[in-house]
Amino acid sequence: MTTPTATQIRIRVPSNHLMVDLLGERDTFLKQVDAAFPAARIVARGNEIVIENTMPDLGEMVRTVFDELLILIQEGERLDEDRVDRVIDMVKKDVPSPSGVFTDSIKVGRGKHVRPKTHGQKVYVDAVRDNTMIFGIGPAGTGKTYLAMACAIEALQSGSVRRIILTRPAVEAGERLGFLPGDLTAKVDPYLRPLYDALYEMLGPEETARLMERGTIEIAPLAYMRGRTLNDAFVVLDEAQNTSPEQMKMFLTRLGFNSKMVVTGDITQVDLDGGRPSGLRTVRRVLRQVAGISFVELTGDDVVRHRIVAAIVEAYRQYEEKRREKQA
Repeated sequence: MTTPTATQIRIRVPSNHLMVDLLGERDTFLKQVDAAFPAARIVARGNEIVIENTMPDLGEMVRTVFDELLILIQEGERLDEDRVDRVIDMVKKDVPSPSGVFTDSIKVGRGKHVRPKTHGQKVYVDAVRDNTMIFGIGPAGTGKTYLAMACAIEALQSGSVRRIILTRPAVEAGERLGFLPGDLTAKVDPYLRPLYDALYEMLGPEETARLMERGTIEIAPLAYMRGRTLNDAFVVLDEAQNTSPEQMKMFLTRLGFNSKMVVTGDITQVDLDGGRPSGLRTVRRVLRQVAGISFVELTGDDVVRHRIVAAIVEAYRQYEEKRREKQA
């Protein structure tokens, strides 16, 4: 419960245990919030947090941060510095119900869940659940493929689909791998390794191998999709920026009954030779108005890797923006 006055806002925490979790070890989380709102004076006394300031809107913003953090704790979620920072950032951007972002979950195994970590990721997961065809477009580290695969596993385990099909174009990222040894499977394996890695993390190597042996999970190069009709399947196309417009059309028209398609990619990382157009760039213009198709744009704010990755993404975005301005 919170009780605003003319110059103060008081937040009463129900128990000592909750108060300790809310403030963090050695008041770490309290100091984070205090540093994020330097114009407000925040004091913790007993089971009460007092916010003093001369700007009511700022005080309400700080109150919202603590209220949302308290909801997370009461829902059984553990706080850490990254999560506190993300709640602060979402409150500052007026994102509705930041705690709802972290309490949503995708069940991927026995007792194991994958959760969105940003508002953009939550919007993406909701779009995957609510639409037949979804395009997740954004920079590296925003969880496009990982969350799509988590939703695929959830759909398989719930019985919504009978199989998962994962594919990506076999295009090298700026370097030639040469003639690889082994049979065809061994030759394409390096291109598909990121998909295996995500499956191993969610399901474990043994369960992944079992489902692949049964054909319940199939991982194949994009070229193998031609001529097929994919019924009762959750289909994920990764690295779609490296498809041609013709390949993209071929893939999208494989969609069968009771199936869902998720297409992921980063239009700033096209590895096609000779300046060929990217199918992912083209499809945004072609299908934007088609019902049942959702385009979700993720940004540097949704990067959930090391913090420096978000800084790298933003630096490159600014560089490319300036370069385009000079060219214009």
